[in-house]
Amino acid sequence: MFRPCIDLHEGKVKQIVGGTLGDAGLRTNFVSDRSAAWFAELYKRDTLYGGHVIMLGSGNDAQARSALTAFPGGLQIGGGINVQNARGWLEAGASHVIVTSWVFREGRVDWERLGELAKAIGKARLVLDLSCRRRGEDYFVVTDRWQKFTELVVNAETLKKFSEFCAEFLIHAVDVEGLCRGIDGELVAKLGRWSPIPTTYAGGANSLADLETVTRLGQGKVDLTIGSALDIFGGSGVNYEDCVKFNRRQK
Repeated sequence: MFRPCIDLHEGKVKQIVGGTLGDAGLRTNFVSDRSAAWFAELYKRDTLYGGHVIMLGSGNDAQARSALTAFPGGLQIGGGINVQNARGWLEAGASHVIVTSWVFREGRVDWERLGELAKAIGKARLVLDLSCRRRGEDYFVVTDRWQKFTELVVNAETLKKFSEFCAEFLIHAVDVEGLCRGIDGELVAKLGRWSPIPTTYAGGANSLADLETVTRLGQGKVDLTIGSALDIFGGSGVNYEDCVKFNRRQK
C-alpha cells in the first residue's frame, strides 16, 4: 500500500535528500508554497490513513498542528517526540507518535525510556522509527537527523524485540532517501521476512512499479512512502492519483 507523507523543515513542506540533513550542504529537492494542512486535506479526501508528518528540526510545530487538525486521526507525527510531549501530540489529533532519537543514548537503546513511553501512551499508538544506513552487509539504525550510527543492527531479532513496545515500524533507507534512484530491494525483502508488525519503508522510490515491487518483496507486510518522485512534490516519476488508485485496487 502507498502511505503519504508531509516533511516539514523550517516551517515549510519540503523534500530533502535524507543523507544531507545534518550537513552544511543540505540538499533540497522541493519546497512547497502550499501549507501542511493543504496536503493533509488532500490525504483525507482520498482516505489515505497512516501517513506521517515529520518535523525536521525546530519551527515546525504550527504547521504540524494544522495538518493534524485538518485530518484528525489520519496522520502519525514524528520529530522531537519524547515522553513529555507525546500525549499532547496525540491529543492534537495524531493517530500515533513516531519516536527515534529519544530512545537511544550514546548509540545504544535505552530500554527503560522506551518502556516508559510505551506505558505512558500505550504501544498501540507508538511507531518506532528504525531508519538505517548500510555498513558492510548489515543495516545500522541511525539517529540525530540520520547522522549518528548506533550499535543497533536491523535484523529479525531486533524487530521482534522492538515489536513488543510498538504498533508499527517506520524505516527510511537513508542512503537512497530523496535520490529517486530506486528502492533498496534487499532491505525491503528483509523487512518482509523479519518484521512481525506493519512496517512502512521509505527511500528511493521513483516509479509506480516500485509500489508493486515493495508489495511483492515485502510479502504484503511492508507499505511504501513515496516523496520526491511524486508530482505533488514537484517530481515527475509518480502520479499521486495513480497511488490512490493503487490503494483502492488493493482493498
